[in-house]
Amino acid sequence: MSDQPRRGRRPAGQGTREAVLDAARAEFAELGYDAVSVRGVARRAGVDPGTVRHWFEGKAALLTASLGLDGIDPQAAVRAAVDGPVEGLGERIVRAATQLWGADDGATVRVAIPAALADPELRGLLPQLLGAHVLGPLIHRLGVPDAELRATLVGSQVVGVLMLRHVLEVEPLASMDADTLAAHVGPTLQRYLTGELPDAPPAR
Repeated sequence: MSDQPRRGRRPAGQGTREAVLDAARAEFAELGYDAVSVRGVARRAGVDPGTVRHWFEGKAALLTASLGLDGIDPQAAVRAAVDGPVEGLGERIVRAATQLWGADDGATVRVAIPAALADPELRGLLPQLLGAHVLGPLIHRLGVPDAELRATLVGSQVVGVLMLRHVLEVEPLASMDADTLAAHVGPTLQRYLTGELPDAPPAR
Protein backbone atom coordinates (compact mmCIF):
# COMPACT_ATOMS: atom_id res chain seq x y z
CA MET A 1 0.00 0.00 0.00
CA SER A 2 1.40 3.38 -1.00
CA ASP A 3 2.10 6.07 1.59
CA GLN A 4 1.57 8.78 -1.01
CA PRO A 5 -1.27 11.22 -0.23
CA ARG A 6 -4.47 10.70 -2.16
CA ARG A 7 -4.95 12.91 -5.20
CA GLY A 8 -8.15 14.30 -6.63
CA ARG A 9 -11.14 16.13 -5.22
CA ARG A 10 -11.96 16.14 -1.54
CA PRO A 11 -15.02 14.23 -0.34
CA ALA A 12 -17.88 16.42 0.88
CA GLY A 13 -17.43 16.19 4.65
CA GLN A 14 -17.02 18.67 7.49
CA GLY A 15 -13.31 18.90 6.78
CA THR A 16 -14.15 19.84 3.21
CA ARG A 17 -16.46 22.59 4.44
CA GLU A 18 -13.65 24.07 6.53
CA ALA A 19 -11.27 23.83 3.59
CA VAL A 20 -13.79 25.72 1.45
CA LEU A 21 -14.08 28.44 4.10
CA ASP A 22 -10.30 28.71 4.38
CA ALA A 23 -10.10 29.07 0.61
CA ALA A 24 -12.90 31.63 0.58
CA ARG A 25 -11.22 33.77 3.25
CA ALA A 26 -7.99 33.75 1.27
CA GLU A 27 -9.79 34.60 -2.00
CA PHE A 28 -11.75 37.47 -0.43
CA ALA A 29 -8.62 38.83 1.25
CA GLU A 30 -6.55 38.70 -1.96
CA LEU A 31 -9.09 39.60 -4.64
CA GLY A 32 -11.94 41.48 -2.97
CA TYR A 33 -15.61 40.53 -3.03
CA ASP A 34 -16.42 41.54 -6.60
CA ALA A 35 -13.59 39.50 -8.13
CA VAL A 36 -14.21 36.29 -6.17
CA SER A 37 -16.14 33.46 -7.79
CA VAL A 38 -17.48 30.16 -6.48
CA ARG A 39 -15.41 28.42 -9.15
CA GLY A 40 -12.24 30.15 -7.95
CA VAL A 41 -12.93 29.21 -4.32
CA ALA A 42 -13.57 25.60 -5.39
CA ARG A 43 -10.33 25.48 -7.35
CA ARG A 44 -8.35 26.81 -4.40
CA ALA A 45 -10.00 24.35 -2.00
CA GLY A 46 -9.47 21.40 -4.35
CA VAL A 47 -13.15 20.61 -4.75
CA ASP A 48 -15.80 20.82 -7.45
CA PRO A 49 -17.97 23.99 -7.59
CA GLY A 50 -20.96 21.78 -6.86
CA THR A 51 -19.36 20.83 -3.55
CA VAL A 52 -19.08 24.48 -2.59
CA ARG A 53 -22.76 24.99 -3.46
CA HIS A 54 -23.63 21.94 -1.37
CA TRP A 55 -22.56 23.92 1.68
CA PHE A 56 -23.19 27.50 0.58
CA GLU A 57 -25.82 29.00 -1.72
CA GLY A 58 -23.35 31.34 -3.35
CA LYS A 59 -20.68 33.98 -2.89
CA ALA A 60 -22.73 36.03 -0.42
CA ALA A 61 -23.20 33.03 1.87
CA LEU A 62 -19.50 32.25 1.61
CA LEU A 63 -18.60 35.73 2.81
CA THR A 64 -20.92 35.71 5.81
CA ALA A 65 -19.83 32.20 6.78
CA SER A 66 -16.17 33.21 6.43
CA LEU A 67 -16.84 35.78 9.15
CA GLY A 68 -18.53 33.24 11.41
CA LEU A 69 -22.02 34.55 10.61
CA ASP A 70 -23.65 31.31 9.46
CA GLY A 71 -27.39 31.62 9.00
CA ILE A 72 -27.23 35.41 8.96
CA ASP A 73 -28.54 37.05 5.78
CA PRO A 74 -27.85 40.81 5.90
CA GLN A 75 -28.96 41.16 2.27
CA ALA A 76 -32.47 39.96 3.11
CA ALA A 77 -32.73 42.39 6.01
CA VAL A 78 -31.57 45.31 3.86
CA ARG A 79 -33.94 44.34 1.05
CA ALA A 80 -36.84 44.33 3.49
CA ALA A 81 -35.85 47.76 4.79
CA VAL A 82 -35.36 49.46 1.42
CA ASP A 83 -38.54 48.00 -0.07
CA GLY A 84 -40.78 50.99 0.40
CA PRO A 85 -40.75 54.80 0.31
CA VAL A 86 -37.60 56.63 1.32
CA GLU A 87 -39.69 58.39 3.96
CA GLY A 88 -39.53 56.17 7.04
CA LEU A 89 -36.49 54.27 5.74
CA GLY A 90 -34.45 55.24 8.78
CA GLU A 91 -36.84 53.52 11.21
CA ARG A 92 -37.17 50.49 8.93
CA ILE A 93 -33.40 50.07 8.90
CA VAL A 94 -33.24 50.15 12.69
CA ARG A 95 -36.02 47.58 13.00
CA ALA A 96 -34.43 45.32 10.38
CA ALA A 97 -31.01 45.46 12.06
CA THR A 98 -32.54 44.86 15.49
CA GLN A 99 -34.48 41.84 14.29
CA LEU A 100 -31.58 40.37 12.32
CA TRP A 101 -28.87 40.67 14.95
CA GLY A 102 -31.17 40.22 17.94
CA ALA A 103 -32.75 36.97 16.74
CA ASP A 104 -30.35 34.97 18.93
CA ASP A 105 -30.30 37.61 21.69
CA GLY A 106 -27.19 39.11 20.14
CA ALA A 107 -25.01 36.01 20.56
CA THR A 108 -23.67 36.21 17.01
CA VAL A 109 -22.65 39.84 17.42
CA ARG A 110 -21.01 39.17 20.80
CA VAL A 111 -18.97 36.22 19.51
CA ALA A 112 -18.37 36.67 15.79
CA ILE A 113 -17.72 40.40 15.51
CA PRO A 114 -15.05 40.68 18.26
CA ALA A 115 -13.40 37.54 16.86
CA ALA A 116 -13.34 39.08 13.39
CA LEU A 117 -11.93 42.35 14.72
CA ALA A 118 -9.16 40.47 16.52
CA ASP A 119 -8.08 38.60 13.37
CA PRO A 120 -6.37 40.83 10.75
CA GLU A 121 -7.51 38.63 7.85
CA LEU A 122 -11.13 38.52 8.98
CA ARG A 123 -11.08 42.21 9.89
CA GLY A 124 -10.25 42.94 6.29
CA LEU A 125 -13.42 41.13 5.21
CA LEU A 126 -15.76 43.25 7.32
CA PRO A 127 -15.75 46.23 4.91
CA GLN A 128 -16.54 43.79 2.11
CA LEU A 129 -19.52 42.47 4.06
CA LEU A 130 -20.79 45.99 4.69
CA GLY A 131 -20.18 47.13 1.13
CA ALA A 132 -21.70 44.14 -0.64
CA HIS A 133 -24.60 43.32 1.66
CA VAL A 134 -25.55 46.54 3.42
CA LEU A 135 -24.24 49.78 1.96
CA GLY A 136 -24.43 48.76 -1.70
CA PRO A 137 -28.20 48.13 -1.77
CA LEU A 138 -28.78 51.29 0.26
CA ILE A 139 -26.68 53.39 -2.12
CA HIS A 140 -28.61 51.97 -5.06
CA ARG A 141 -31.95 52.71 -3.38
CA LEU A 142 -31.07 56.34 -2.65
CA GLY A 143 -29.82 57.03 -6.15
CA VAL A 144 -28.38 60.47 -5.36
CA PRO A 145 -24.84 61.81 -5.99
CA ASP A 146 -23.86 61.70 -2.30
CA ALA A 147 -25.53 58.34 -1.63
CA GLU A 148 -22.23 56.70 -0.66
CA LEU A 149 -21.61 59.28 2.06
CA ARG A 150 -25.19 59.03 3.32
CA ALA A 151 -25.11 55.22 3.41
CA THR A 152 -21.76 55.23 5.23
CA LEU A 153 -23.12 57.59 7.89
CA VAL A 154 -26.11 55.27 8.36
CA GLY A 155 -23.77 52.30 8.65
CA SER A 156 -21.67 54.02 11.30
CA GLN A 157 -24.74 54.69 13.41
CA VAL A 158 -26.14 51.17 13.09
CA VAL A 159 -22.82 49.48 13.87
CA GLY A 160 -22.41 51.70 16.93
CA VAL A 161 -25.88 50.81 18.19
CA LEU A 162 -25.26 47.09 17.68
CA MET A 163 -21.93 47.23 19.50
CA LEU A 164 -23.39 49.13 22.47
CA ARG A 165 -26.48 46.92 22.54
CA HIS A 166 -24.99 43.44 22.12
CA VAL A 167 -21.25 43.57 22.80
CA LEU A 168 -20.89 46.18 25.54
CA GLU A 169 -24.51 45.69 26.69
CA VAL A 170 -24.92 49.31 27.76
CA GLU A 171 -28.29 50.07 29.36
CA PRO A 172 -30.90 51.22 28.66
CA LEU A 173 -29.98 50.60 25.01
CA ALA A 174 -29.29 46.90 25.55
CA SER A 175 -32.81 46.03 26.69
CA MET A 176 -34.76 48.58 24.66
CA ASP A 177 -37.48 47.07 22.47
CA ALA A 178 -37.23 47.41 18.71
CA ASP A 179 -40.01 49.98 18.32
CA THR A 180 -38.60 52.29 20.98
CA LEU A 181 -35.10 51.95 19.55
CA ALA A 182 -36.39 52.72 16.06
CA ALA A 183 -38.25 55.79 17.35
CA HIS A 184 -35.06 57.13 18.97
CA VAL A 185 -32.47 56.27 16.31
CA GLY A 186 -34.61 56.27 13.15
CA PRO A 187 -34.87 60.07 12.82
CA THR A 188 -31.08 60.40 12.96
CA LEU A 189 -30.72 57.83 10.19
CA GLN A 190 -33.45 59.60 8.23
CA ARG A 191 -31.51 62.86 8.40
CA TYR A 192 -28.46 61.06 7.05
CA LEU A 193 -30.58 59.58 4.27
CA THR A 194 -32.64 62.54 3.12
CA GLY A 195 -31.73 65.63 5.15
CA GLU A 196 -29.34 68.45 4.43
CA LEU A 197 -25.71 67.52 5.07
CA PRO A 198 -22.84 69.93 5.68
CA ASP A 199 -20.67 70.61 2.68
CA ALA A 200 -17.89 68.06 2.59
CA PRO A 201 -14.31 69.40 2.69
CA PRO A 202 -12.38 69.02 -0.57
CA ALA A 203 -10.62 65.68 -1.01
CA ARG A 204 -6.90 65.74 -0.37
